[in-house]
Amino acid sequence: QGGVFEDIRIRHAQEIAELDLDGYAVGGLAVGESHEEMYRILDAVVPYLPVNKPTYLMGVGTPANILEAVDRGVDFFDCVYPTRNGRHGHVYTNQGKLNLFNAKYELDTRPIEEGCQCPVCRRYSRAYIRHLLKAREMLGMRLCVLHNLYFYNTMMAEIREAIEAGNYQEYKKRKLEGMQKISRN
Repeated sequence: QGGVFEDIRIRHAQEIAELDLDGYAVGGLAVGESHEEMYRILDAVVPYLPVNKPTYLMGVGTPANILEAVDRGVDFFDCVYPTRNGRHGHVYTNQGKLNLFNAKYELDTRPIEEGCQCPVCRRYSRAYIRHLLKAREMLGMRLCVLHNLYFYNTMMAEIREAIEAGNYQEYKKRKLEGMQKISRN
């Protein structure tokens, strides 16, 4: 930890790297810091951590945060976003985040995301899930959470595949551009 002070962060990273631990956590970057500050600190600190051990970024993130952090050498994450946002009717797609409480989904018979193979998208429509959410039925929140967890797990599998194939930069660019589609409409 150490806030957004690069010198403190680097010194701590150097000290804990000498302990030869099974992995290393970077924390304190999801408690009010901007995304730019988080990326700046990761750029400064991760190079001082052992490359042959996993690096864990605590409490982060959005799909975009994960893509940016992986690009900076982070291996794994934990975050409340997929579950907390799901409980509020927000679902992640490859075109961006949808708020299923919005009235435009009231009669929308499409799944949350076309082509998604999660159990929710294979069985339920946006309209039905919106109805459940509006009626305050727990099932609506659970379906949103289930979809979001599937989305995140699928994205992590795609990230691993892109790294192994040597085309992570192309994958990241395509994924980030795709997730901006809804916000541009």
